Amino acid sequence: MKKLLYLLFFICGTAFAQIDRVEPPFWWSDMHNPELQIIFYGKDIARYTPTVSDNIIINNVVKTENPNYVFVTIDTKNIPASDFVFTFRNKNKVAFTHKYSLKQRREDSALRAGFDSSDLIYLIMPDRFANGNPDNDNVKGMEDKANRNEPFGRHGGDIQGVIDNLDYIEQLGATALWSTPLCEDNHSRGSYHGYAQTDVYKIDPRYGTNEDYVRLSQELKKRDMKLILDYVTNHWGSEHWMYKDLPSYDWVHQFPGYAQSNYRMTTQFDPNASKIDTKYCMDGWFVSEMPDLNQSNPLVLKYITQNAIWWIEYADLGGFRVDTYSYNDKVGIAKWTKAIMDEYPHFNIVGEVWMHDQAQMAYWQKDSKIAAIQSYNSYLPSVMDFTLHDAIGNVFNEDKSSWDSGMQKVYDNFTNDFLYPDINNILVFAENHDTARFNEIYKNDFNKYKMAMTLIATVRGIPQIYYGTEIGMAGDKAKGGDGDIRRDFPGGWKGDTNNAFTTSGRTNQQKEWFDFSAKLFNWRKGKEVIHMGETTHYLPQNNVYVYFRHNDNESVMVLLNNSNEVQTVSTARFAENLKKYKKGKDVLGGKAIDIANDITMQPKSVLILELQ
Repeated sequence: MKKLLYLLFFICGTAFAQIDRVEPPFWWSDMHNPELQIIFYGKDIARYTPTVSDNIIINNVVKTENPNYVFVTIDTKNIPASDFVFTFRNKNKVAFTHKYSLKQRREDSALRAGFDSSDLIYLIMPDRFANGNPDNDNVKGMEDKANRNEPFGRHGGDIQGVIDNLDYIEQLGATALWSTPLCEDNHSRGSYHGYAQTDVYKIDPRYGTNEDYVRLSQELKKRDMKLILDYVTNHWGSEHWMYKDLPSYDWVHQFPGYAQSNYRMTTQFDPNASKIDTKYCMDGWFVSEMPDLNQSNPLVLKYITQNAIWWIEYADLGGFRVDTYSYNDKVGIAKWTKAIMDEYPHFNIVGEVWMHDQAQMAYWQKDSKIAAIQSYNSYLPSVMDFTLHDAIGNVFNEDKSSWDSGMQKVYDNFTNDFLYPDINNILVFAENHDTARFNEIYKNDFNKYKMAMTLIATVRGIPQIYYGTEIGMAGDKAKGGDGDIRRDFPGGWKGDTNNAFTTSGRTNQQKEWFDFSAKLFNWRKGKEVIHMGETTHYLPQNNVYVYFRHNDNESVMVLLNNSNEVQTVSTARFAENLKKYKKGKDVLGGKAIDIANDITMQPKSVLILELQ
């Protein structure tokens, strides 16, 4: 009888056990770093001693002050894809077992290509994009219920809604999709944005399942598009299951208890900064609902590193956007980033470094000579060009150019490109889910929209657009808060009277904006000279900015007239770039333009000329 019970016990594993969670839930063989840290969580689990199958080596077992955790580190080197068994004993008697799996990796998984300057990234907030499955709008156990009348509430958009409208995104010319976080965020209010995650191994059931997320990635792959995960290394949500039962006091930053960040990211490299100011920047919480993770704790760092790699491998990802990158412990986040890039050398990670000085932003890019002065390297491949964003946010209302206004602001932004180690790996954008809406700033002025989109589509770097801008969507952040800049995409919900996802469903204005955008962005797809070419630009005159993107085989001339008057542009000034070229094909208008003579431009207009 005892033998039968033991056999049943062994077969059922955790059925009789005290294991509530195992993370990562499974792993893969043949990883670059063979060391795997597995968390076993359950009531008083630290009372037991773990062992594992004979062919697996346990490198380390860590038990913290919380008896509900055991951290077991094993060596997976030369272990093929297989299942093996952990056995937990108490006084040499088997208490329970757990089967663990190493899976087979996809072919060439380590060599996957991340997003790059050939891509156009389309940013969505899934809750506000499209509701493909109304049955998951409200889920038992999830606190925040759907209410489209509440700007700060959940509206019901989900992964199925995204999948249903991938044709639209592809037709626009986008080649990569960045969604704000989709992992579980089980807070009673404001959970739609996803940045206060409560389970980082589980897709929020109101968006769908883990399998749905994999299906989204697969559907994008069929279109030769990439999926970018919005990863949060700096904080979790206060309802995170682990925060409610911390493995150790120092798993999160405590003062003791809560203290808010001072948000002064300059303290990270300021040689004159006080220690207390630096501490409150890095260790202070972003907001009270978001406990600040302690990346200097090796167990924490290993946990979030493995979680990030798990999602890349599991969902076949093409990149990360990392939220609030420069608020992290700078040493810890560099180790996190390097570990991922060592595992996937051609992957890409763009960090949110929301600063307003190019030297300060360039500090955070991999191999920065500025950071090297302090013997620091973040290993972060890409940063976001917030100074260009700052200029775009007001420059098209400045009808006159002066020493520091009008198109001179845009010109000046690019004069500092020498500060960046990899200038083509910079994210350029007019807006995102946290900023003022472009179309609100400029009151849906189509000419100003064309100038902004032309700019981000033709300068160096990786262009990113925010959902709905391409059809004229606006929203007043100053009056309506974040909810107003995160409006529902028209046509994403059954019963919407306006469906902008389809040609026939668009208003005349939406059609005009979409058609222009699709023409511009689809043209960009095949232009290596834009993706990787050199830039030569000329000082703005009469608020007209002219620059060339060129390589050995091709040259494109871009002209932006930000003046409110007709301007005549003398081409003789551009002789070093025009060289043997006699005419230019107007990409947007289709006409041939004689560049040997002066070019006349209408007020607030653009020209993109393929030189011939």
